[in-house]
This record gives sequence, structure tokens and C-alpha cells, in this order.
Amino acid sequence: MTETSTGAPTRTTTLSDVARAAGVSIATASKAINGRADVAAGTRARVLAAAEEIGFTPNALAQSLTAGRTGTVGLLTSDLEGRFVIPILMGAEDAFGAGQVNVFLCDARGDTIREQYHLNALVNRRVDGIIVVGRQTDPRPSLGHDLPVPVVYAYSPSDDPLDHSLTPDNLAGGRMAVEHLIACGRTRIAHITGDPSYAAAQDRAVGFADAIREAGLEQVGDTLFSSWTEGWGRDAATMLLRRHPDIDGIVAGSDQIARGVIDALRDLGRRVPDDVAVIGYDNWQVLATNSRPELTSVDNNLEELGRLAARRLFDAIDGRPLTAGTERLPVRLVIRGSTIPHL
Repeated sequence: MTETSTGAPTRTTTLSDVARAAGVSIATASKAINGRADVAAGTRARVLAAAEEIGFTPNALAQSLTAGRTGTVGLLTSDLEGRFVIPILMGAEDAFGAGQVNVFLCDARGDTIREQYHLNALVNRRVDGIIVVGRQTDPRPSLGHDLPVPVVYAYSPSDDPLDHSLTPDNLAGGRMAVEHLIACGRTRIAHITGDPSYAAAQDRAVGFADAIREAGLEQVGDTLFSSWTEGWGRDAATMLLRRHPDIDGIVAGSDQIARGVIDALRDLGRRVPDDVAVIGYDNWQVLATNSRPELTSVDNNLEELGRLAARRLFDAIDGRPLTAGTERLPVRLVIRGSTIPHL
């Protein structure tokens, strides 16, 4: 029941009202509104137009029961405080739509026992599907294939090739960084990156080396691996420049490392980007835009990854089977002043 502007109660519109306005049976109106395939396109359009005109809102609970669904999904993450998890979750929730799907967010904090507890709770709540979001791009253990609902793995791919996983293309990112520096006229290029146990560090280094080789250049020094910190960026850049003073471009494996590289170059009297161009990775806005100069960086499109994971889950819930394997999603380059003078 609703009220008019004068406070008098008015009757809530029903499916019968829609059917009457569209000139169809109640059964046909129901099929049209619920997206059933056995309704002519013209009839469906007439029913939807009538529903909009009289202000009919379908009952979400009734719709979900008709479809055999609960209208809920689970987002199971291993690190809710993580820098990379949050934008993926934001993208997924954006795709779910405000109020259209109820989302149960569970943080396992990297604990397999806690993860199993959350997984059981989601299944007991009869969620329609689950997105598993990892904290790094290394493969993670599969949840198995005995679950009653579809599962999509985001960022951290499943170690089971039969699962459906989405992860950024770090190989392409490493290659993209080098190609940009070459396009800027740089030929003496070095690479400083993070923890060698991370798949992201290894993949970006491989992409870097491939692009250097294909351009007919030689990498300056060996790829330097250590921690994902500004301190490591400062120390590594200082060491490299003392050994190879003719370096004119540095690809950093993260924005934190790149900030440290820029600090070291400033201390050594090198201008960025006039003397040495620097490119980071992750496009962490608070770091990249507050760097001086602002930092060119490779962006993994994490919000788009989250949106795509949600859309794939929707498809699976609707009965379209998920493809097996890991899909590597495109990354993009965000160009700022650390590679292009006077940007």
C-alpha cells in the first residue's frame, strides 16, 4: 500500500494491473517480466512498457523463488585489507547492482580453516554463486568441484585447470612498460622489481626481457629482485646508477619501488624524466599522483576484473557453463610526467 500526495492510501499495483494495461493474460505478463523465452518480442515490449507506465515493481523474493534462486552471492577473500582486493570487490559489487543482489562478504585472512568455515556458511545460506578473490596472482588451491553452485576465481587463479579463473596479464604489463620507454627514445633500460617468490614479479620480468630482446636491445644489468618497498627502490637504483651511469630508463615492478627510484635519482642529481625515465606498476593513485613528477604506471584494471568476474558468475547462474582455464585480462598504461617531459 502506498499514499498519494494528500495522504490518502492507494492500492499497490499488481501483476493483474500490468496484464490488464497490456491486454494480455496474467500468465503472459508474468513470463514477459521474468524474461521467459516463450514470449514474442512485441508482447514483451508491450508488457514492460505497461509495467513502467503504471509503476509496477516485481517482487524480488517471488522472482527469485520462481527461478529457484535466493538472489545472494558470496565474495570470499583472503585479505580484505589488501591493496588489490578492494578495487576487485568494488567492481564486483558495482556489477551486482544496488539492491538487486545481496552480497555476503567473507574474509578468510589467509587462513584455510577460516576459509572452509566461511565456505560452509555460504553454502548453507544457499547462495547462488561464489567469487573467490586472492591477494596475489600466484595460483591458489581450488575449492573443488563438489560445490552446488558455480565459482569464479579472481586475481589469484585456481590451481585446477578445470576451474574458471580471471587474472591480470602481467606478462603483457612488463612488455608494455618497455615498449613505452622505447617509444620515448630510451635504449639503456634496467629493471628493479619485488619479491622473486611472487608470480607477478616473475611474469613482469619475463615480459620485460621479451620486449628488450625483440627490440634488439640489451638489458642494463640483471633484473634486481627484493622487496616491494621504496627503500629497496632507492638502494637498487643507487647501486645500478653507480655501475651503469648511462641508464636512461628504469622499469619498476611496483609504484612503491618506482617512488624509491625517483628519490635516488634526485639524490644523484639526475632529472626525471629528462635524464632517466621511470615507470611503475599498479597505478596506485595515492602514490602515482603525489610523486614528483607524477608517475607513469601500468594499471591492472582491477575494478574491471571484478565486474567481469561478477558478469561471468551471472552467466553461470543463468545456466551458461563457465569455460575451463585461466583468462589473462588486458592491462593499460597510464602516462604521466615521469616518462614524458612537461606532461
